[in-house]
Formats: sequence, structure tokens, C-alpha cells
Amino acid sequence: MNQTEISSPLWRLILVTLMTGVLAGLGGMMLALILHAIQHLAFGYSPDAIISNESFLEGVSAASHLRRLGVLVVCGLIAGLGWWSLYRWGKPLVSIAAAVKSDTPKMPMLSTTIHALLQIITVALGSPLGREVAPREIGAVAASWLCQRFALSVRETQIMIACGAGAGLAAVYNVPLGGAVFVLEVLLGAFSWQMLLPAVCTSAIAALVAWAGLGNESQYHLLPLAITPSLLVWSVLMGPVLGFAAFLFTRLTNRAKAQAPRHARLVLYNLINFAIIGVLAGALPQLLGNGKGPAQISFDNEITVMLAAIILIGKVLITWGTLRAGAQGGLLTPGLSNGALLACILGGVWNIFWPGTSLGAFAIIGAAAFLASSMKMPLTAVVLIMEFTRVGHDFLIPILFAVSGSIAMSTLCNKTFIEK
Repeated sequence: MNQTEISSPLWRLILVTLMTGVLAGLGGMMLALILHAIQHLAFGYSPDAIISNESFLEGVSAASHLRRLGVLVVCGLIAGLGWWSLYRWGKPLVSIAAAVKSDTPKMPMLSTTIHALLQIITVALGSPLGREVAPREIGAVAASWLCQRFALSVRETQIMIACGAGAGLAAVYNVPLGGAVFVLEVLLGAFSWQMLLPAVCTSAIAALVAWAGLGNESQYHLLPLAITPSLLVWSVLMGPVLGFAAFLFTRLTNRAKAQAPRHARLVLYNLINFAIIGVLAGALPQLLGNGKGPAQISFDNEITVMLAAIILIGKVLITWGTLRAGAQGGLLTPGLSNGALLACILGGVWNIFWPGTSLGAFAIIGAAAFLASSMKMPLTAVVLIMEFTRVGHDFLIPILFAVSGSIAMSTLCNKTFIEK
């Protein structure tokens, strides 16, 4: 951004930055609390606390098969009727990426809020999609509204919408640095002081505000993990494998989203899709939710190679089916989970020939490498994994090895199969 693009008085920019951070923090916190409250009510666990020590996976595992099926049928009805009604009567949605690039950067307040709430409700009820898009949309629409009220320029509004989205991510996941890097790498695609300062400020404020309701907790809790020579060699060799897998996953999900209906058949498709997930979840409760549960048991070494393979296949299929049915949600946590599960499989086979490394260590590396390529955000992925898990900084070396190989392979695949 050039100096000429900063046309508003400095006090307005500072005030909008501060208020964006606060509103994104409040929005992210409220969405997270709504998510947990619905989860507890739907599956009948931890009734006395919205934020509890009992995980979603533990809660759904304790629920009866019939209850899981019933909740998923309700989820299908809400998803189908909700998004069909929104497309039918709501104002056209404007994505964050479109708003950041638009010469008239404005997001409809009501439609965007309903869109975000539908994502949170369906993820809480067991949808396999991610919840991270919803807080980003709330943060972005709050920034859009503030920029209109304070008459900021088009370029200033674009930057603040991006910062609001990053702040929403920072709030709901407690990743202040990750939120800021996401703004610069993914949404704005540039680094400058004029972008860095509001990105860091809004994300830090949002994360701090969200502590009031969510606490200062990391998303994943790890047992002590050690770096071995075997892990270092594995990270170099398996990085491209993880990148190729991420490329296939991205093609699959992009095609599913492109083919998704936006008319009345949304209701039927979603009802059938989520009913199928409910039936499968009777035998495999790990399929429910955005993938945080499978990722956690992968990091904790509480998974076998066979179980990891079954969950991975199931998660990929139901993620495709859910997107194809027209439901909405993110792919950040699903991608992270898929990478962790795939790494457990690859690491388990590797340990046959070179034993001594825990599956949890492989899972951390695989999650970062897969996420980096599936979301096309290598820097953000590395920072997010470090903040999500608070793993030791020594793990940066194998993580960077794997991420480099993953990005190189996915880039090669895109040039070979997409551009041609």
C-alpha cells in the first residue's frame, strides 16, 4: 500500500483498528460459546458448563447411537432449510476474499451473520466442516460496518476487512500471531508496515478479548514429544507425499463446492447426507465434528494405524458429501486433521523399518504440511500449528522440511494438472 492510499485522519484509523479488534474478539467468543452450548445440549454432556474439560469426542462417544442419528438428522434439516432460505430471500453473500479485492468493499450484515450462525450450528451438531470461516466473517463484516461509519477510503476498508477476518480467527482459536500472518499471507498477499500494524493489533486485541469467555488455552494439548533422526529424514521424504495428498483433497473439495445446489434440492441433499453421517457415526463417533477429536488423539498417540486409515477415509468421504450437498464451512481443521491422520499411517509404516518415533510426532509434522498445501498458506500453517499445539520450537526444523516439500509438490501438481 502506498502512502497516498492512506487518506483518512490517523485518529480514525486507530479507532477503527481498536474497535475492529474488540468486535471481532466479542464475535469470535460468542460464536465459540454458542458452539459449545449447542454441542452439550445436543449430545447430552457437561450440562453444567459451557466450557468444560470433557471434549466433544468424549461427549459424542458417550451418546447413544440413536441420539447421534437424531442429532444429525436435525443438522441436515437446519442446513438444508437454512441455506436454501438464505439463498432464496437473503441479500447476496459477499465473501471475504471478494470484499478485499472489490472496489466497493461491503458485506451484507444480516446475510453474513446468518451464514456464520448456520455454520456454527451445523458444526456443533456434527458437520465435518470447519468452524473457522464463521468468526472470520463476523470480524470482517464488523470491520466493513465500521469503515462505512468512519468513511475510510476503499483501500483502507479492504485492509480493515482483512484484519477483521484475521482477528476473528485469532479470537476463536487463540492464535494472535496466526491471525495476523493469515491476513498478510492469504487475504492481502503482501507485507508492509501499513498492513502489518493493524493486522497484528486487531488480532492481539481480539485474542485478548476472547480470553474473557474462552480462557487462555491452546487448542491441542500434547504429551512430551522428541525429535529423532528418523523423524527428520521422514519429514524430508514424506513432505512431497503429504503435498500430493493435499492437492488431491483440494481438487476433490473444490469440485464438490462447484457442483453444490443452491435451490430447493438443498434440503433433500443435506437431509440424506447428514442422515448417512449419523448412521456411520453410530459405529465411528470420531467422524463427527470438524476433525479436532481425531487430530487430538493422533497427537496423543492414542490411535492405531488401522483406526487412522478408517477415520481418514471416512472423513474425506463425508467432507466431500457435505460440500456436495451444499452445506457451508471451513476446511482448516479438516485439513489439519487429515494431515495428522495420514502422517500416523505413513509414520506407522516408517516405524517398521526405522522404529523409535512416536506417532504423535509424525502427526504434528503431517498436520502442518497438509494444511500448508491444502489451504495454500505455508507461513500461516507453520505459525498456526505452533500456536495450536504450543509444541517445542525444535519442531520447527522438521515442520519446515515437510512444509517445503509439500508446497513444492502441490505447486508442481497444480502446474501439471491444472494449468495444462
